[in-house]
Amino acid sequence: MQLVFATNNEHKFNEIRSLLKQRADLLCLSDLGIVEDIEEIGSNLKENALIKAKYVFDKFGYNVFADDTGLEVDALNGEPGVFSARYAGDDKNSDKNIEKLLLNMKNHKNRDARFKTVIALFFNGNIHFFDGIVEGTILENPIGNSGFGYDPIFKPNGFDTSFAQMDLETKNIISHRGRAIEKLMTFLFLS
Repeated sequence: MQLVFATNNEHKFNEIRSLLKQRADLLCLSDLGIVEDIEEIGSNLKENALIKAKYVFDKFGYNVFADDTGLEVDALNGEPGVFSARYAGDDKNSDKNIEKLLLNMKNHKNRDARFKTVIALFFNGNIHFFDGIVEGTILENPIGNSGFGYDPIFKPNGFDTSFAQMDLETKNIISHRGRAIEKLMTFLFLS
């Protein structure tokens, strides 16, 4: 089965490819000649995922999925949420995003947060949605060198390490994206 993951984010692509375990011939946007990011103008994660998947489906007709992920921090009323990648500016700099988030968290004792992923899939001309959520806490300082984005400051509930301290296999089992992809795979391969 050939499937397009509508991203040029190498970290996300590698995470998804390792989750699919050779069950699909997975392509990314650059494989289709799309090197620019598809503009995310939705007001929530579901809308952004749909915008990206629909763009590829309308242009090429491929079976395609796209995701959007946000970090929601309780003490910040759900911020950065849909703006997670651009929290500190349009350059999508993870270090600056983390720095801004930790600064905004400075006077808050409640460090509860969650990662949410929504996947939009165009499959045989029909649209389907899948989601995944992982609850956790925001650490006071970044720890770990693996992963990407907010991984160094997010510690999932039930674990003593940040996402950035975990190996990819462990992270994929428990992460928001891993949970959403598991639902996607169940749909694609078991339905």
